[in-house]
Amino acid sequence: MQTDNRLLDDLSRIATSALGTLQGAKSEAETLIRQRLERVLNEMDLVTREDFEAVREMAVAAREENERLLQRIEALEQQLAKKAAKPRSSSRKKPAADSKPAD
Repeated sequence: MQTDNRLLDDLSRIATSALGTLQGAKSEAETLIRQRLERVLNEMDLVTREDFEAVREMAVAAREENERLLQRIEALEQQLAKKAAKPRSSSRKKPAADSKPAD
């Protein structure tokens, strides 16, 4: 029976070694795939999440500023329209009636 145990021990060591080798191969394959994907993504010139968020915040701020400026322009246009609609004061002299002598 002792030979059976030795055989089982040898099979166990071989199986453990094979699993270790497979795990190493898996790790190498994952590393290789990750490197290739990173290379492909870098060649695609994609934007990072941080850059995207920064540009998005800038766009939101610009949109808000445009809205404020639009409201300010509308208020100024209304003020100009009110001034144009008011009758002017009579500070100007009206031209006198014809100063030609009557015949």
